[in-house]
Amino acid sequence: MPDTENPDGMIQKSAMAELPGIAQPSTLNPRLVVKRRRSDSPESIFEQLRNGDRIALARAITLCESTHPVHASHAEVILDLALKHATPSRRFGITGIPGVGKSTLIEALGNEVLADERNKLAILAIDPTSAYSHGSILGDKSRMPTLAVHPRAFIRPSPTGGHLGGVAHQTRESILLCEAAGYNVIFVETVGVGQSEFMVREMVDCFLLLILAGAGDELQGIKRGVMEMANVLAITKCDGDNIIRAKIARQQVLNALHLSADPGRGLPPVILTSAVSKSGIQDLWTELLEFCILDEASGRLSARRTAQAVHWMQDLVREGALERLSRKPGFDALEQNLRASVTTGELTPRSAAQQLLNFATNR
Repeated sequence: MPDTENPDGMIQKSAMAELPGIAQPSTLNPRLVVKRRRSDSPESIFEQLRNGDRIALARAITLCESTHPVHASHAEVILDLALKHATPSRRFGITGIPGVGKSTLIEALGNEVLADERNKLAILAIDPTSAYSHGSILGDKSRMPTLAVHPRAFIRPSPTGGHLGGVAHQTRESILLCEAAGYNVIFVETVGVGQSEFMVREMVDCFLLLILAGAGDELQGIKRGVMEMANVLAITKCDGDNIIRAKIARQQVLNALHLSADPGRGLPPVILTSAVSKSGIQDLWTELLEFCILDEASGRLSARRTAQAVHWMQDLVREGALERLSRKPGFDALEQNLRASVTTGELTPRSAAQQLLNFATNR
């Protein structure tokens, strides 16, 4: 870095300047080898992920998450190839309030899944995006040390990007890419925002709700929301002094489920689990598998997958229409004027929105 002159006219030496008698290294880390990332074609990236390259799979997901036009075109090519080569998988959504122990339980449950050498496990961990800094921690791998280094496991943390529903905008596409890479068990860990985990239900086969003992009584189970979407429930941290509270919580949940259970299925199972002592983990995996097997045999799984694909298409149409509308000449100016009118109370939000929609339909 060059020397600079301060306001007093004095020459200020750079902090990176070479001191007398000390040899200046060519780099701050002489052992660092800088490798230029290859600009592979989308076909090449897909071929690599098909051959089990986890770095290529991560690159493909990054392309899907990017908003760059070139990346978007490459992602579309990769997704078209993935649709033709995706292998059958079982998809599980896992949710629960913050602090319930989602990552820790997934670590224990994932090891149970990988005990069968035929299984390959992909974990899509969704982290909330800050409304203020617009950043995400993406630190789920630190809570899954065993799975993070397992050769048959792949963990991908992704930010929500402000997307509602407990999942990221491109989670469906990430699932498809993982299936094309040969992962036959996929966990989607949501942000755990309470009763709005509706989007993840539209992309998985089985929905697992984790409940913390002492977090509420039967009233929580009566509320229409995440409880009635759950196919399997698990009481976490059932160990030590918490065992009695966990058993009470299980009975409270069962009492509440009598009011919201699907008559055609009966009550969903509620399993007592402990990721620390590993108790209940095998039983939980057995219940999750049994649910998928029964749904597959009855035809409900196929019907759900079809409905999910249509729902995915409708979501993309809505998002694409909004994006095209925002690029239409004159939209920004009209939106600013209407925003000012709403701010001053001259227009209601409904009237302003209607004017924007009318603008969208006028050619």
